[in-house]
Amino acid sequence: MSSQIVLLRAVNVGGAQLPMADLRAIAGELGATDVSTYIASGNLIADVPGLPETFNRALEKTIQERFGFFREVISRTPAEVAAALEAHPFEVLEPKYSYVTFLAGEPTAEAIAKAETYETGDDRWQVIGTEMHIRYANGAGRPEMKGDSIGRALGVPGTARNLNTVRKLIDLAG
Repeated sequence: MSSQIVLLRAVNVGGAQLPMADLRAIAGELGATDVSTYIASGNLIADVPGLPETFNRALEKTIQERFGFFREVISRTPAEVAAALEAHPFEVLEPKYSYVTFLAGEPTAEAIAKAETYETGDDRWQVIGTEMHIRYANGAGRPEMKGDSIGRALGVPGTARNLNTVRKLIDLAG
């Protein structure tokens, strides 16, 4: 068993409704223990059996079978999430305006170069390993950059959490 912070992309937005009680139950059925969730946006903390990647794929498959939609599942150890927070390269003016996007893999140098061609205004982003760090000048609700275009250019799915949530997940996993 390994302690993991398991993040689901884009749940409880639009038509992708996933009650956190169901997420906890599914995780338990897949062998996870010490299972908890934080807010209704797909944040799961658990000790998972076997390889985390195997657990993540099984969770994706089960959610798709039961709820009819596919969402990427990306996990990190609590230490990896803490390291990502520590590596945040931007001055934090408002923690809710600064994000870490946990990516499913590391984008290529070519993909990053392509993403860098998009205008960002006063918003800033930088990829460090398997995380993309973002600071929105005016908050995520009023972005100056086209995050979806940048994400597509990177070619690696990811899921973002603001720094307040990242800190809370670290605390809960500790």
